[in-house]
Amino acid sequence: MVVRQESAERADRIFHALADATRREIVALTLAGEYSVSDLARRFPMSFAAVQKHVAVLEQAGLVTKERRGREQRVRGSADSLREAHRLLDQLADVWRGRIDRIGTILADPDPDPIADAGAHLDPREGKEHCHDRDRRPEES
Repeated sequence: MVVRQESAERADRIFHALADATRREIVALTLAGEYSVSDLARRFPMSFAAVQKHVAVLEQAGLVTKERRGREQRVRGSADSLREAHRLLDQLADVWRGRIDRIGTILADPDPDPIADAGAHLDPREGKEHCHDRDRRPEES
C-alpha cells in the first residue's frame, strides 16, 4: 500500500506541475534544449523569482533537473517523467474504458430490471410485491 501512496503522491506532483501553462511551456522548452534560469526568465513576462518558483515546482515533480554550472543554474527537461505522466493517464483511461464498457453491458441487457434480478417480483398492475395467496386479504383475491 505504501508504494501505491507514493505513486499517487508522485502523480499529484506531476499533474499539479503540468496544470500551469507557464510550467508546461518551460517543460517543452527544456525538453528541446538546456536553458539557464536567466534565459527562461527573459522569455516570460514575469519576474526572475517567479520563473525560479515555477522551475522549483517542476523540479520537485521530477519534470526538469537543475544543475549548477558556475554562476548559472542550467535546466533540462526529463522525458522519463513525461513518459510516467503518459503512463498514468493511460491507466486512468483504461479504468474509464472499463467503466464505460460495463455501462454499455448494463444498457444492452434485455432485462435490466434490478429488482427482478434480485429475485423480488413486482406485480406490474399494482406495483406491489407478489405474495402468497394465504397472505392476501379477501378483497385482493
